[in-house]
Amino acid sequence: MTLILPDWPAPANVRAAITTRSGGQSHGPYASNNLAFHVEDDERAVVANRERLRAQLALPEDPQWLTQVHGTKVPAARADGRVRTADGCYSRTPGLACAVLTADCLPLLLCNRTGTQVAAVHAGWRGLAKGVVKRAVSRFDDRPQDLLVYLGPAISREYFEVGVEVLEAFFRSARNQAHSDRIAASFSPGVRPLHFFADLYALARAELSALGVTQIYGGDYCTYADSERFYSYRRDRVTGRMASLIWLAP
Repeated sequence: MTLILPDWPAPANVRAAITTRSGGQSHGPYASNNLAFHVEDDERAVVANRERLRAQLALPEDPQWLTQVHGTKVPAARADGRVRTADGCYSRTPGLACAVLTADCLPLLLCNRTGTQVAAVHAGWRGLAKGVVKRAVSRFDDRPQDLLVYLGPAISREYFEVGVEVLEAFFRSARNQAHSDRIAASFSPGVRPLHFFADLYALARAELSALGVTQIYGGDYCTYADSERFYSYRRDRVTGRMASLIWLAP
């Protein structure tokens, strides 16, 4: 299984990994390392892919898997085998990984500087505009400036044309004039009337900066353009999902 290991100055006991579409047992449009059950892939292949992932990462527990709904809930991960309906989770338990699934939406991995807590967030444009990142940051007792954030693979501005309602949703979420200015810089005119190209990475950085987070890394992939490594819902519609995971070393 081919993994991306985030390049960021996280504490030594913080582990993180992002899957690609290579190295699994799925076939057809899901080839080959799909980790999501909800996309109508063969469930046996998904189970095998998840088992292989856990073994490769040497996780003592199954990750906290989520049913993602483009909302703002970020509960605590638990080792009880339950799939929680949320768009992020956090963990202070060594060996218990937080996981989110994406195929164009932005995965964010968070940890504190002392290496005692981690979190993973699924941020499509809806969740990002609604405040899912703020909710995740609030789950830490640490000051925002003592957090580190890694932005995983997402669709790039060049391929993400959206309607004016998306731009308006982000402007409504602006916390101050500086935040509003950064939101404005994250959009450029689209091909169609009243459409814009949106930069999810820039919008996430604008939100994090407005919250006081300064240590932000990653944000240099494009799921749409790189079909060899990544699934992309906007490109293919019927497709699999990658997983972004973060945990404390047991």
